[in-house]
Amino acid sequence: MTLRRGIPLLMGVALFAAACGRGSDPVITPSGPPAVNAAAAALLPETTDALPDIDPAGYQALLNQLRGTPVVVNVWAAWCIPCRDEAPLLAQAARRYGTEVQFVGLDIQDSRGGGRGFIAEFGWPYPSLFDAPGAIATELGLLGPPGTFFYDRDGELVDSVKGLLSAEALERGIREIRL
Repeated sequence: MTLRRGIPLLMGVALFAAACGRGSDPVITPSGPPAVNAAAAALLPETTDALPDIDPAGYQALLNQLRGTPVVVNVWAAWCIPCRDEAPLLAQAARRYGTEVQFVGLDIQDSRGGGRGFIAEFGWPYPSLFDAPGAIATELGLLGPPGTFFYDRDGELVDSVKGLLSAEALERGIREIRL
């Protein structure tokens, strides 16, 4: 093989290898601020940027652990434009209600690096979980982010917003689950 023919081949192999590695992130030790949690639950991360893996069974287990506390779950991704639009609303609401309502982010179809950057950019004080393939979102009836789900103290789904969350819908949902 001549050098001229080998360069395109090597470039192709390098591009293929880079594309195959897109779904994985290097191991990054979470170093974000401690998460503000309204409840004690073994499955809740201790830092805002831990982003531990979770699957549908783990999600149900977490909701069971959070019984007795109202819960707001926001499904998001760092690349999602509507998620960026609603992120400041969620940060503000979590600062206001975060000691009595448990806020949880669910990062889907994303990379951990992108997710951690998003969390830091918007200063979210609550923990997020990582569901890269979006299996939980699919079970919740979402095709993609964003989506927000409001669970009452009994763990029952009371309200949901599929798509961009407005300030009014967020306040209404929180009011419904705090009763």
